[in-house]
Amino acid sequence: MGGIPGPVFALGLNGERSPGLGPSWRIVRERAIASTLHAGSARLIEGTPVRTVRICEPEGSALVLGSHQLSSDFDQDALSASGLAVARRRSGGSGVLVGDGRVLWVDFAIPKGDPLWDDDVGRAAWWIGDLWSSAIGPADVWRGPLIKTAWSPLVCFAGLGPGEVTINGRKVVGVCQRRTGKGALFQTAALIDWRPDEYTSLVAQPPADAGALAAAATGLGASESERVEAALLDRLVQ
Repeated sequence: MGGIPGPVFALGLNGERSPGLGPSWRIVRERAIASTLHAGSARLIEGTPVRTVRICEPEGSALVLGSHQLSSDFDQDALSASGLAVARRRSGGSGVLVGDGRVLWVDFAIPKGDPLWDDDVGRAAWWIGDLWSSAIGPADVWRGPLIKTAWSPLVCFAGLGPGEVTINGRKVVGVCQRRTGKGALFQTAALIDWRPDEYTSLVAQPPADAGALAAAATGLGASESERVEAALLDRLVQ
C-alpha cells in the first residue's frame, strides 16, 4: 500500500469543546507491513500538515527500532528464527514489537502553531497522555523528566518519558515524537499483550535483571483493545 489514504471520516467539535482538542481531526486507518506504515507516518508532517489521527494495523509482526537505535542491540540469529520483520521509525526511542495483538498503534500529527503545539519538547506530549489516560480509564500521565533504566535503551516500555501513561506505576502507553519546522508527529502505542520474555529472547546482551523488564509495563488485554480505540476517538469530539 502506498501513500496516506483519504479520510475515513472527519470529526468536528460542536458546542462546548474540551480544552485544546478542537476544532477538527482527519482520521485515517491503514493496514500494511510495519515499514510501509512508518514511511507513511513520516509523510504526515511533510508539506503542509493537518491535524491527523492515524490508526495503524500492521500486517504480520515486526520489531520496530528507534531512529538512532543500533540494530546490533538485537541478536540477528534470534530475529531470523523468530520470523519477525525489522523496521525503523524516524521518531526516537527504542524497540517496540508490533503486530499479532501486541499493541494498539496510533499516530497523531499537528501543524506548528496548532493550539496543541508546545515549543517545550517535554510538555508537548502531555495532551497525548491525557487523551490516552481518559480513554483507558484510571491511569496516570507522567509529567516528569525522562526516566532511564538498564533496559530502556533496548525496549521502549522499559523507560518512562513525558506524556507516557502508567497503571499502578507500570507503563501502558509509549510515546515518541518527531518535530520539524512544519509540525509534530507523535507515535503512540498502547500495550495490549505485554510479552517481556519475547524481548529478552531477542536482545543481544540482556541486562542481568530480566524481572525488571517484566515489572516495567503492563498490558490492557485483548478484550480492551476495541473499547479503548473507540473511547480514544470519542474523546477527540467531546
